[in-house]
Amino acid sequence: MRHDHHDRHFHHDHDHDHDHDHGHGLGRHGGASTRSHSHAPKDFGLAFAIGISLNLGFVAVEAVYGFLAHSMALLADAGHNLGDVFGLVMAWVAATLARRPPSARYTYGLRRGTIVAALGNAVLLLVSVGAIAVEGVRRLLEPAPVAGATVMVVAGIGIVLNGATAWLFASGRNGDVNLRAAFLHMAYDALVSAGVVVAAGVILLTGWVRLDALVSLAIAGVILAGTWSLLRDSLGLSMDAVPQGVPMDEVKGILAQQPGVKSIHDLHVWPMSTTETALTCHCLMPAGHPGDQVLAEIADELRERFGIGHVTIQVEVDEHVACALEPDHVV
Repeated sequence: MRHDHHDRHFHHDHDHDHDHDHGHGLGRHGGASTRSHSHAPKDFGLAFAIGISLNLGFVAVEAVYGFLAHSMALLADAGHNLGDVFGLVMAWVAATLARRPPSARYTYGLRRGTIVAALGNAVLLLVSVGAIAVEGVRRLLEPAPVAGATVMVVAGIGIVLNGATAWLFASGRNGDVNLRAAFLHMAYDALVSAGVVVAAGVILLTGWVRLDALVSLAIAGVILAGTWSLLRDSLGLSMDAVPQGVPMDEVKGILAQQPGVKSIHDLHVWPMSTTETALTCHCLMPAGHPGDQVLAEIADELRERFGIGHVTIQVEVDEHVACALEPDHVV
């Protein structure tokens, strides 16, 4: 990056209250893409504490009765719920660390921990899927008696607890990827528990004990399907992929169409966390620096339309001086 007396750097960071989580849903206004901003409640600490406590207690109950009832489906659900407990813990820790101010070592703060938590959660779920699948196959080949009534009661409790935990995060699911993941996991667990209840009922009526193992394998498949998208998205964020809902062609068009801009280069957009996005670019403006107010208006437009709240623009005025970062392949 060159530095001469013609270059001006403009940085605009909308100072978000980090106790708020910002959602960015795509909308349409006047034919132009926009991103709406919903503010989640300030603090989900109590929701995390209650959700973790409820689910940890339920995991213990499910595991005990799963062994007593010889139910692989119940044990599978307990393993899945334990993974969700770890996921809630990681999300809570990451959300707490993300509120810490920047330091000399971590100049962006610890916001990126929310991405690490999402990736760790995906890995944990994949491990649990493997364990469930292996045991499910073993039980399918070597079926054991299942106490259907016990399974139905315990899984029924799971429906209530998972549903209640999902409700705790419902108000924030549109404002934060981590909160949305927590909500979906809990809501989905309630549905999985409902499936276990149905399987136990069928076993009581028909005596077909292999259905328990089949249900556990189905649970593993469902978890795998959901985890795959979580793994893909969290890996993308960890590799600085452009966040979903940020159309680069439109972002580039907004910058290129600004008065006085002849060309732009070295454009980068990346996630600072699961809720915050940053942008940097060089704008060649031969007529001279447009003024901080104009650049502030550009940053405001990027925030309102695409949720990009951390904008840094370098203005270059001498078109005869080549910028080392102008080729697209140079970063």
